[in-house]
Amino acid sequence: MPSSGTKQPFRTLVTGASGFTGRYLVEQLSARGHTVIEAVSGRDEPDTPTRVKLDITSPEQCRRVLDSVRPDYIVHLAAISFVGHDDPLDFYRVNVIGTLNLVEACAAIGHVPRKLLIASSANVYGNVSSAAIDETFPLTPVNHYAASKAAMEAMLRTWFDRLPILIVRPFNYTGRGQAVNFLVPKIVSHFARRAPSIELGNIDIARDFSDVRYVASAYEALLAADVAGEIVNVCTGTPYSLREILGAASELTGHELEIQVNPAFVRQTDVRMLAGSPAKLRTLVPSVESIPFIDTLRWMLTA
Repeated sequence: MPSSGTKQPFRTLVTGASGFTGRYLVEQLSARGHTVIEAVSGRDEPDTPTRVKLDITSPEQCRRVLDSVRPDYIVHLAAISFVGHDDPLDFYRVNVIGTLNLVEACAAIGHVPRKLLIASSANVYGNVSSAAIDETFPLTPVNHYAASKAAMEAMLRTWFDRLPILIVRPFNYTGRGQAVNFLVPKIVSHFARRAPSIELGNIDIARDFSDVRYVASAYEALLAADVAGEIVNVCTGTPYSLREILGAASELTGHELEIQVNPAFVRQTDVRMLAGSPAKLRTLVPSVESIPFIDTLRWMLTA
């Protein structure tokens, strides 16, 4: 990674840079001396040296942006990530075809970056009854989001011999700035405004929740690590049920709210328990330490 003796800082293109994870990763990379070029969609203002418009569903735009930037590193975060998104086809257009457009653009312009770190999801594991899912577990996706990410991974494997690709499978993570249609921000917002009640689905589902700052640190460290052609879980190995999170938030705020189970929020395909093994991650980047979830919750509640 960049040091005081480096003549030119690394140029790192981050897709989905204005999203929840992207904002934290851009900050992390910039602090480490990278020149970050943020690729964002849906902007009207003109491109700048560090911010470009990119619709990854357009092969032509992918080629144009990559040819103009010629990044040392690519971090591909752009995706449709809300499981309840309305149009199933969008998952495949963006998550599979969009990713294919990026790697094909590298080939088309004859550019091989030092590394492409591409975000998949632990949702690809599906409804697995295990407290420590490692990277060798079979993929059994149960919704379109997970199926699109599994398809993306299968496609990327065919590129492992041509490009230095590292696929990360983050488990659930949260933090300040995450949209309230995700569970933990929804819970936090209800406690923060001392709402009398909250409507939730199954509060006994358990997830391996990480802090977004830990995830950003792991991504940055994995860029520097001597590893490619691999898949790595990004997780803590410690699951928490929504019931436990509600209890912790109540203790932190001194507020109690009535929990109303809304059958409309209970999806038949909900994965009951999802907890990963971070063993491989810890071997590759031992310096990256996870953040206790109670600290994440406290940080979010004091926003």
